[in-house]
Amino acid sequence: MNKTYTLFEDLVSLTPTLPADSILSRTLLQHPRLKVTLFAFAAGQELSEHATPMPAVIHILEGECDLRVSGDDYTLHDGAWVFMEAHTPHALIARTDLRMLLLMLPD
Repeated sequence: MNKTYTLFEDLVSLTPTLPADSILSRTLLQHPRLKVTLFAFAAGQELSEHATPMPAVIHILEGECDLRVSGDDYTLHDGAWVFMEAHTPHALIARTDLRMLLLMLPD
């Protein structure tokens, strides 16, 4: 029988301790209506400004980062959550080691 659900009991434990100057990404779910990627950033790592062709959600699981979204600047901590419409420019810099979940919502 095929499972009709996916369960991760501890997302943070799925990313190892990172060496300096690295970013890890791991796709957890690829579905026609949802793509879920877990990211781990070493402190100081960044994603330069970009935009995605679909709506997306950033959920900070652990750590602290600076996020620029549509020209607005924020410092985000554990538990922060941001929804962005398609084509919204954004950039991120990890202030500390950071664990983040990215949810992309294809049409």
